[in-house]
Amino acid sequence: MCGIALIISGTRIDLSSLLLDSVPSASSTSIDDQLVFSIDDLKAALGKRGPDSLGSKKVFLYSKTSSSIEEREIVSFTGGEEAKERDESCSQHVEEKNDCCFDTHGQTREVENGFSMSNVVAELHFIGATLQLRGINPIVQPLMDTYGNIFVYNGEIFGGIDIDSDSNDTEILMQALGNCCLCNSHLHTRTSYCLEKGKSSVPEVLSTIKGPWAVIYWQESSRTLWFGRDAFGRRSLLVHWPTLEDHRFLLSSVSPFSSTEESSGFEAENEINNHNFWEELTCGIYSISFDAPKLDGCLVGEVRKHEWTNSMLKELIVWERTSVEPKPEDLYSSHGKTLREQHDVHSACSNILPSKSGPIQASISGTAETVLFALRESVMRRTSLHRIFKAVTCDIRQEVLTPVAVLFSGGLDSMILSALLDECLDPSYEIDLLNVSFDGQSAPDRISAKAGVMELRKIAPLRRWKLVEIDADLSTLDLETKHVMSLINPANTYMDLNIGIALWLAARGSGWVYEGNNNNCDEDLQCNERVKYKSKARIVLVGSGADEQCAGYGRHKTKYRKGSWLGLHEEMKLDMQRIWKRNLGRDDRCIADNGKEISFLG
Repeated sequence: MCGIALIISGTRIDLSSLLLDSVPSASSTSIDDQLVFSIDDLKAALGKRGPDSLGSKKVFLYSKTSSSIEEREIVSFTGGEEAKERDESCSQHVEEKNDCCFDTHGQTREVENGFSMSNVVAELHFIGATLQLRGINPIVQPLMDTYGNIFVYNGEIFGGIDIDSDSNDTEILMQALGNCCLCNSHLHTRTSYCLEKGKSSVPEVLSTIKGPWAVIYWQESSRTLWFGRDAFGRRSLLVHWPTLEDHRFLLSSVSPFSSTEESSGFEAENEINNHNFWEELTCGIYSISFDAPKLDGCLVGEVRKHEWTNSMLKELIVWERTSVEPKPEDLYSSHGKTLREQHDVHSACSNILPSKSGPIQASISGTAETVLFALRESVMRRTSLHRIFKAVTCDIRQEVLTPVAVLFSGGLDSMILSALLDECLDPSYEIDLLNVSFDGQSAPDRISAKAGVMELRKIAPLRRWKLVEIDADLSTLDLETKHVMSLINPANTYMDLNIGIALWLAARGSGWVYEGNNNNCDEDLQCNERVKYKSKARIVLVGSGADEQCAGYGRHKTKYRKGSWLGLHEEMKLDMQRIWKRNLGRDDRCIADNGKEISFLG
């Protein structure tokens, strides 16, 4: 998991091409409601998501006007970690040579030095924090190639782009983007027509990625900024659209904990204090192309949203079933093909790591087998040990390795994920089952978790299962609650807060385990000692999205009762089309804050 951010100042952002409901009103954020935070606040928040490295780079844009031909062009230069020193040297450079500068409000003024030049009119500040799970060499974001392109990435690539086992997703994706056409595909929102034959456009490359992602990419040659997130929003990316009160354009994986939030209460007239500074970026691919300053001297960046170029992805987003009302032939599909696919997946798992569970019983319907096949493949891709950053593995090799944990309630989804994980992970590795309770041992989730781990020990006796009991009392979590409030932002209900606290505590992994137990012994027996324990797993599997895809909520039953299959279909379709805003972004922010890679199995 990584944290990425961008701050653009000193330019006018044109939002006219976006849908009306996506464009903020000029007065949507009052001065009193603005979130006040510093760059250090932002870096601190991102650093928790990416504990392996933290870096930043700046791009300064300014324009030249030839006194003879009166033509303006955009010129840029880049600064790195020495941002403060670079700013100071730039200011000194302006005073001495009069060729670059900008004031705090992004205003420009003409100066003379051979050319009639504007000052620096815009600054793009990229920040990247990295939790590295792939590659043999450490990387530090933002990445910059020899052409001046800059890239920050938070995601994983499971398909669509070929990546060797020793390669890093971020580096490979940047190479692919660096090979994209330099024609202004920013202007083409519906198609990705390119005059450079044989080259793909940025939207085409991003549309091929199979996996969760959020990106910010500066294409130097075209002076175009690209940003976006995957079609279901499995990686958080917040946006602050410019307003009259705050002209900046900001992107960030998370809302930083600011001094304003620290001193203000969470409760308000509508029960929750609703800050309007941040909003979830609607899923998709966006670009901002910077044109030469207008007559008023202001640099203008036009925002456009681009369509996905992957037809299968488009069909998935629409979420229309081929058969809304199930028929017998839909429920009992051919067993032969599915069983062969199951066998292939078992073989693939076995080639990487031993599998102990054996084939699925032939009596299970073909449809169920297909779902199980997809789930197992998803777990295998997310937990293959060649993905774990080699340096991290070597550092903890002397200890018992626990690379993967499961958010575990003992319910159906977490039980299935745990059982499938056992099939795809070497039996010598432990698996942490993270269980949160706000009511001690009597909480329903704690009771079901204990029953669940006993069942797992029966079906997988060679595995060392660790049930990590995380006990919490909301009345003593004042500081933690304030912190989680900033993480769930812009989500703003008490349900969001309660879910966020549970996820954050679980991902932190600080709890209790029973030492000395074995797969034939219950945790509650007197022979076992309950000791403090902190999970070191860097990958966390969660069942988020299972209820939305499998009609697991009570309201789904109500919709079916009132509207039959069509009513149920429409409700589930709505769930999936808004899951990016209601669930996944929030869950990503709360879990990743502990330096964990959250894996949604989608």
